[in-house]
Amino acid sequence: MKRTTRYQAAIIEDHQILLLQAIDAQDGQTFWLLPGGGQEADETEAACVRREVLEETCLSVDVGRLILDEPGIEDDTYQRLKTYVCRVLEGEAQPGCEPEVDTADFTTIQQIGWFDLRQPSTWDDLVRSDSITYPLLQRIRIALGYATLD
Repeated sequence: MKRTTRYQAAIIEDHQILLLQAIDAQDGQTFWLLPGGGQEADETEAACVRREVLEETCLSVDVGRLILDEPGIEDDTYQRLKTYVCRVLEGEAQPGCEPEVDTADFTTIQQIGWFDLRQPSTWDDLVRSDSITYPLLQRIRIALGYATLD
């Protein structure tokens, strides 16, 4: 299904950003990504981000400012990506669920990871080699003042 916009959360705590390690139900590929998803009817953007984060990480967050508003990836489900900076209000980060995909026998979200925005060289190889997530994280680092354009 083609959706217009993916609303995603850059959850920041102590210079760390939270990512989800997920597995694709179709091809079994494992990758890291920001929590987020599509907006439901009559839901504000902030409410969408809060709901998606709670479903996927078991965290309640405060949704702050929009830091990135970008075109989606070609041939992807979403035509736009909007990234909001968020901070944890309560809860303990743990793998949640993807209600549209997960079943009793299959869980998309495998684990939660915190990645230091100050030191990309310490990030998991799967993150650093990802052609989508790694450049997104670099743009987030620039938007939050952790890096500059060279």
